Amino acid sequence: MSHIPTGFTSLDGELAIAGRRASDWVHEAGDTPLFVYDRARISARIAAVRAALGDEVALHYAIKANPLPALIEWIAREVDGLDVASGGELALALTTGIAPSRIGFAGPGKRDDELSAALAAGVRLNVESVGELERIAALGGQGSRVALRLNPDFDLIGSGMRMGGRASPFGIDAADAPAAVARATALGIVVDGLHVYAGSQTLAAAAVTEAQAATLALAARLVRATGLVLAHLNLGGGFGIPYFANDLPLDLAAVGEALRAALADRPLELRDTQIVVELGRYLVAEAGVYLTRVIDRKVSRGTTFIVTDGGLHHQLAASGNFGTVIRRNYPVANASRFAEPARENVDIVGCLCTPLDRLGERVVLPATEVGDLIAVFMAGAYGASASPVAFLGHPAAREMLA
Repeated sequence: MSHIPTGFTSLDGELAIAGRRASDWVHEAGDTPLFVYDRARISARIAAVRAALGDEVALHYAIKANPLPALIEWIAREVDGLDVASGGELALALTTGIAPSRIGFAGPGKRDDELSAALAAGVRLNVESVGELERIAALGGQGSRVALRLNPDFDLIGSGMRMGGRASPFGIDAADAPAAVARATALGIVVDGLHVYAGSQTLAAAAVTEAQAATLALAARLVRATGLVLAHLNLGGGFGIPYFANDLPLDLAAVGEALRAALADRPLELRDTQIVVELGRYLVAEAGVYLTRVIDRKVSRGTTFIVTDGGLHHQLAASGNFGTVIRRNYPVANASRFAEPARENVDIVGCLCTPLDRLGERVVLPATEVGDLIAVFMAGAYGASASPVAFLGHPAAREMLA
């Protein structure tokens, strides 16, 4: 058995998810492949983040991590705001009943119809370029309040996906921000917020706190240079989760302690500014399990292949085809024989006709047979709802919120 996240136990020999056997979830859903998201785990993570960061910090959920409608309807009541990155996500966020002013809309390629929908709803736009400001004005956005998304002159050290400190499609270069503020004013658009997202998926608390401190300093410099009155400042997120066996969890307490100290000593220009932290995968990823059934077992030139009815069209990240240079296994297990000792070395593959469709290489599992359920952990983010890939004739993944 590979490295399994803490808290998962067995029930009648099977993997237990939210207090029920894996096979019970599959029976209720009707079949595999299936994602199960444990809301108790998400609630516990939200509570931990709030306790660490303190009451001064507003917590937003980035819908792109997992946009399952049932999850979004529920989580909208648990967090302080939602962040969207497309017209579809915007429409979903608006169905939750959350106040439009608590929805932020980022993304470098917003279409005119998406901008119009956001303006009509009163959603806060995170503007990515001067060109976008011009289009907002042309669409009748004079008098609207927006945030500028900045491409900072620093990045999030150690992040899995760096988004700052270099040429980027995301945001306005920090050096160009004063000119962008002046142009917004000339167009009749009010800039009262900033959004800085330097990177994602870092496990180093020092790197997160350094980026947060640098963001506060950058915001203060821009306020001094332009006279902006900032109603809110989105520090981004970047909190990573330990996908692989040698990863150490992010020290959330250290992040919270440093941020509390930084806010207590924040520049005067930011004393009345609402500070926002935007998290996606950190809230939901570890709460998800992907279940797929073994369809075949075969040996080829000494390698045992476990063939499942799922694959990369549901779990692109776990297959190693989403933002990774070197493929490493997500935690996987035989859910049907979770309590049994691991004894054989196998490769777990999906049902697609491509060598890219691999869910595990050289994984040690209990003796695995046709009909068994394979569980892929850390599956609550960027799975079926978040990044579907269509392959005609192959099964779509079901999803359940436990």
